Amino acid sequence: MSRRSRTRNPWILRVLAAFALAATFGYGPYYLYANSGFARYLQLRRDLAAVEVRNARLRAETERLAREAEALRTNSRAVENVARADLGWVRPGEVVFDLGHGP
Repeated sequence: MSRRSRTRNPWILRVLAAFALAATFGYGPYYLYANSGFARYLQLRRDLAAVEVRNARLRAETERLAREAEALRTNSRAVENVARADLGWVRPGEVVFDLGHGP
């Protein structure tokens, strides 16, 4: 074996050892954290916050719809407004000008 190959081998071993240490101390903690209960806890907290926001929106929509349903049961003007807006109904003698968006 030549002298040059003997001096190169320790450098290669040092580089490999440095890479192994970097992988161990760099990826090891990440792997442990990713599989830990704490990471799962944080994800569940984010999910809970998103569900609470969605529930608040749905609750507001439900309240709006309940008010609208009550108005339709008790107020004839509300029924007329819905019939005019959704069904396009008009009273006898009214003239309709359709200013639609075109074809």
